Amino acid sequence: MIAYVTVGADDITRAKRFYSAFLPALGYELEEGPAGLSYALPVEPGQSSVLPDFYVKPTFDGRPASAGNGSMVAFEARNQKQVRDLHAAALAAGGADEGQPGFRASYGPHFYVGYLRDPQGNKIALFSSDPNEPGRDG
Repeated sequence: MIAYVTVGADDITRAKRFYSAFLPALGYELEEGPAGLSYALPVEPGQSSVLPDFYVKPTFDGRPASAGNGSMVAFEARNQKQVRDLHAAALAAGGADEGQPGFRASYGPHFYVGYLRDPQGNKIALFSSDPNEPGRDG
């Protein structure tokens, strides 16, 4: 199981605006500190943590942050409408479109996805694959 994902950011304020436009709607809570942003799913007292956590931090080596070619972080939305809504919110919060929400021929008939780049250039996917919603084939 993946425990956490970290992306680098040179401008934490811009990153916070971008990620806070959609991660709270997916249930993530923000904890902000001197080391950056920590988004985690809430845990009831006495329960095990729900993974993965998502961190946005300055680079440890002090050099500029950069996006990995071929790297992407995907967040699951509840449904297709939420994918569209959160994609639009992330664009309005400083993201760049990397692929409008919709079905892709190379994935299953219910895989509905929108792609973005955060302000640092990291690739983000917002997807839903609910078999109870209309699929690519009608």
